[in-house]
Amino acid sequence: MDKLNILWTTDDKETFLNMIAMYSNNALKKGWWEEINILIWGGSTKLALDDQEVQDRIVELIDSGVSVEACRACAAEYGASQALKQLGVNVRYTGTILTDYIKSDVKLLTI
Repeated sequence: MDKLNILWTTDDKETFLNMIAMYSNNALKKGWWEEINILIWGGSTKLALDDQEVQDRIVELIDSGVSVEACRACAAEYGASQALKQLGVNVRYTGTILTDYIKSDVKLLTI
C-alpha cells in the first residue's frame, strides 16, 4: 500500500493551509498516494482548536478521504479532545504509533 503519514506539529497556519492541506488534498485527488494520514501533535493541536478556517479545512480533508488523527495527550493538554472529535478527528494515544512509524519503512513527513 502506498501510504503517507504527515506528522503536523507546527502552529503556523500558512504552513498548514498552503502545504499540508494543499498537498494532502491534491496527492489523493491525483493518485500520488493511495492513503494519507495526518497526525496532529503539539502546537498544531492549539491551532486546530482555535482557528475556524483550519477546522473547516480539516473537515474538508476528512471528507475527501484523508485520515486525520490527533495525539490524545496533546489534545488533553489544550482542552481540545471534544472539539477535535466533533470535527471527525480520531483522538487517541499516538506515542507508540509514531514510534512504530519511525522504526519501520513507512513514509513519514514531519512538519
